[in-house]
Amino acid sequence: MRLTELKLPLDHTAGDLHEAILRRLGVTADELVGYTIFRRSHDARKPAAIVFIYTLDVDLKDEAAVLKRLRGDRYVGRTPDTGYRFVTQVPQPSSTLRPVVIGTGPCGLFAGLVLAQMGFRPLILERGKAVRERTQDTWGLWRKGRLNPESNVQFGEGGAGTFSDGKLYSQIKDPQFRGRKVLTEFVKAGAPAEILYVAKPHIGTFKLVGMVETMRIEIEALGGEIRFGSRVEDIDIDNGQVRGLRLADGEFIAATHVVLAVGHSARDTFEMLHARGVHVEAKPFSIGVRIEHPQSLIDSARFGPNAGNPLLGAADYKLVHHCKDGRSAYSFCMCPGGTVVAATSEPGRVVTNGMSQYSRNERNANSAIVVGVTPADYPGSDTNPLAAPLAGIAFQRHWESLAFEAGGGDYKAPAQRVGDFLAGRASIELGAVLPSYTPGVKMTDLALCLPDYVVAALRESLPAFGRDIPGFAMDDALLTGVETRTSSPIRITRDDGFQSLNTRGLFPAGEGAGYAGGILSAAVDGIKVAEAVALDLVASAGQAS
Repeated sequence: MRLTELKLPLDHTAGDLHEAILRRLGVTADELVGYTIFRRSHDARKPAAIVFIYTLDVDLKDEAAVLKRLRGDRYVGRTPDTGYRFVTQVPQPSSTLRPVVIGTGPCGLFAGLVLAQMGFRPLILERGKAVRERTQDTWGLWRKGRLNPESNVQFGEGGAGTFSDGKLYSQIKDPQFRGRKVLTEFVKAGAPAEILYVAKPHIGTFKLVGMVETMRIEIEALGGEIRFGSRVEDIDIDNGQVRGLRLADGEFIAATHVVLAVGHSARDTFEMLHARGVHVEAKPFSIGVRIEHPQSLIDSARFGPNAGNPLLGAADYKLVHHCKDGRSAYSFCMCPGGTVVAATSEPGRVVTNGMSQYSRNERNANSAIVVGVTPADYPGSDTNPLAAPLAGIAFQRHWESLAFEAGGGDYKAPAQRVGDFLAGRASIELGAVLPSYTPGVKMTDLALCLPDYVVAALRESLPAFGRDIPGFAMDDALLTGVETRTSSPIRITRDDGFQSLNTRGLFPAGEGAGYAGGILSAAVDGIKVAEAVALDLVASAGQAS
């Protein structure tokens, strides 16, 4: 049975939970065989009286009798079947070309894993390095200001999500419970079992590194192959059908089914696809800054007298403000107890992102505060139809280059105290909030590297956020710029069969194709696309025979 909305005080014990189950169901202890926690969240709207809210799967000796007695209770029902079922298996013998997956972020990794589990032995191509080597290159930028354009926060095994908070929650509709498949595979790979039931699961970078390696080993054990340092430079399309891929080293790989899971920063790949006539269109995204506060301030605002309780951990927030000019500013990728990190993938540009470890015990809280932009904001998109699909990329590059200049030209990031930003004056020194960004910051005026309408929206929004979280707009809170990689600036549109609108055999997937936003949604999209590829391969094999 599934029991929902069971509320208990913050200081409850396991015994209290057990007794609450008995009371809610009206059963005795010997009638209760056992229970598992499916979901646990907390309600902190009254900080002095925070409660945990449980969803439980309960096993009883006579479930039918209890269900009959409690008929009409909307918080009691049958447990849904959340088990994952493969849509097909590879036909035997198989004479089809093995499917190719481009990218090993969450989307590509799960597309490859599910294809391998169905027996299709995928070939997975990754332009970057294996996760341990990639980590060294990433630290090279953070500690020494040395960028490797092919191995960084954006490129390499694990994708951009590896250097993030590791959030594993999403608001996507998931009637097939593919998200449960993702979480289950993560636990198999070494993630804490709690991610299966906490309302806002996260993992953190250090744990993600080991998990990614474990998943790679499973894919290879199932017959899959992963090649690192394999950048796809060109795609061979014949009469609207993919025929193969050309790598940067000149190798040609024949392929009729290609999963494109390159992430939101593979700009050269987007340009190549556009040049080859693959249907690409510009899409909205957001741009802004990272803001840092003492984590203790956020904890106190959200949890009141319960701030610091280890059961609650570091507090987060989610904020939105609708501006007078019709734009919206909102918080994005909030990282409790985390750090602001350098996330550029191109020389001469500065990009920020946020990251947390599993413990979330760093001094500062940070999040992006961003403003939505649309293709109408991208210069030249209305005068050059041929360039219009990629105009968002040029827009991102423009502001990232200005941020590089404002930061001093050595990958330091431009930064400004909130009080100075609201007053329209450059900052010359730090306040009480010290920056976590490495390789360092340069105090300046962030209006130099943001569109005027974004600056205006942020200046209107920060005081509004301060009314929701006292101290949010404190003078010494620190802004670091720029945040431009909130999502892909393009969409590689696909049909109901998950294939490109005009290129058969090309399966755009995940964040880079404009169909996901975050680790969980990208992984789920990877599973969907893998299922579509498998079904198409089986159908093709049947037609050939």
